Amino acid sequence: MASVSLTIPAKLPGFDVRRIRRDFPILHASAHGKPLVYLDNGATTQKPQVVLDRLARYYESENANIHRGVYLLSQTATLAYEEARRTIAAFINAPGAAEVIFTRGTTEAVNLVASSFGRANFKPGHQIIVSAMEHHSNIVPWQIIAQATGGVLRVIPMNDAGELLLDEYAKLLKQPTCFVSVVHASNSLGTINDVRTITRMAHEVGAKVLVDGAQWVAHHPTDVRQIDCDFYAFSGHKLYGPTGIGVLWGRRELLDAMPPYQGGGDMIESVTFEKTTYAQLPNKFEAGTPHIAGAVGLAAAIEYVQSVGFENLVPHEESLLNYATQQLGDVPGVRIIGTAKQKGCVLSFVIDDPPISSLDIGNRLDREGVAVRTGHHCCQPVMVRMGINSTARASLAMYNTREDVDALVAAVKLTIHERSAKRHSAPAASPAMSTLKFPPAVADSPATAADQLAEELRDVSDALGGRDAINTHIEEMGEHLLPMPEALKNESTRVHGCMSVVHLFPRIRPGTVDVFEFLGSSDAFIVRGLIAVLQRIYSGQKASAVLDFDIENFFQRIGLDQFISSQRRNGLAGMIKRIRSSAGAMVAASA
Repeated sequence: MASVSLTIPAKLPGFDVRRIRRDFPILHASAHGKPLVYLDNGATTQKPQVVLDRLARYYESENANIHRGVYLLSQTATLAYEEARRTIAAFINAPGAAEVIFTRGTTEAVNLVASSFGRANFKPGHQIIVSAMEHHSNIVPWQIIAQATGGVLRVIPMNDAGELLLDEYAKLLKQPTCFVSVVHASNSLGTINDVRTITRMAHEVGAKVLVDGAQWVAHHPTDVRQIDCDFYAFSGHKLYGPTGIGVLWGRRELLDAMPPYQGGGDMIESVTFEKTTYAQLPNKFEAGTPHIAGAVGLAAAIEYVQSVGFENLVPHEESLLNYATQQLGDVPGVRIIGTAKQKGCVLSFVIDDPPISSLDIGNRLDREGVAVRTGHHCCQPVMVRMGINSTARASLAMYNTREDVDALVAAVKLTIHERSAKRHSAPAASPAMSTLKFPPAVADSPATAADQLAEELRDVSDALGGRDAINTHIEEMGEHLLPMPEALKNESTRVHGCMSVVHLFPRIRPGTVDVFEFLGSSDAFIVRGLIAVLQRIYSGQKASAVLDFDIENFFQRIGLDQFISSQRRNGLAGMIKRIRSSAGAMVAASA
């Protein structure tokens, strides 16, 4: 990326980031023996002490179920819960507190509107419009309801900078449109959308609008009346509040007309076996015991943000984003993904020279204490549009500093330097199909091979120290993978569900009826290492033995169960599923 000339003040008057940082206990932690540099605020923000204290106070002295209890403790909890609703209503300038519905988060809020409003109002052929940069949680609910009602999902396209093409949006609106759902600020690109204009255009054709504010509310003032949208959703945990609590605001007349989303306690007026009548807002949409502590914790978080003041934190974050964009963009080989003119505190990037997968970037930065998010960020259509598989993403908050940015940039430079030095160990040229080689068995059973590998890894850990040493050893194992021919790298061998590109080609060894072997390839060093681990255990073994061996238990035994735990991190679970499925088919075929 070309250098950008910016005038960036080193310190802003009226904002003391050092004082802010003292309010967040976790920011003083370490990671791998180094100071924690937390740059994953787009996924979740850290919590100030006042929020932690408020949660503790609720559970220590106010905990009771709400609304129906006549005793003092229940009345106290009810008052705190409803006061939290009023705090949130004021925070987003809602006309009334009854229009604020507590949910588990933005995802549930979108699903509530899609299910309740959608089922009542969508008709066959009606358009539901989303944008090309939406999070999966603002795509999938609309796909589901479109399929159920005969609606048609349409997409506002974007340009290479990650900006929505409003001229194309205007063309879409010429067809009968019932609903528009759009993100206020993109979690994968940082783009800030002109939601007020998008709403006005939708209203001109009679469509209703939901705005996903999950990435906005912690960084800028929110005024639902000024936006003039019909629904607004956000999550507490991205606003320095607890997890598991979120908000849906909706126009009262729309919420009144919508059927309940869930049935249960507290959302009813009266129940007989013949007929049920529903409670008034907001109770109609809050079935069951709510996340009471989450609501009061979110109110405490909002009060904390208000005590800092958007007039102070907005200039700080904008200055920090400009500084980070310049510093990271000037690193040779780095390409920033998402260069909209109006951007929030998100820096998504890839490393093109030398090419390094985002998974490898995240793992290497973690060893330097720098926490970033890697992957498709639940925005796979964005990745397809940008012609990439995934990105590394640094996302900023009001407690981040220039020193945090400097640590990020230094870690990125170190990652590039180390990978450049390892170019000699890049995969060998792709062999011809006629010279195909597969790894042989290294032991008489998967269990014996696993025991040998576990002992080898224990020796590495004892000699060099801990999980980092084991990860490095596994990466080094990946450097010696037998090459996989390009002709085998196709959609049929692709393993989906991971941020890197992974291919597996299993087969029965020629001349046998039950000997399982496979080749694998990935663009990520750590995944190549995991493939090597799986080959050590499985390749050359009987297919029935492959099925019998408990690989998940093995990874737990060697302390690497984090690779198993989440398929979207690295695809190990997907690879194991593919291996077991192939082995099972081979056993069935030989029976």
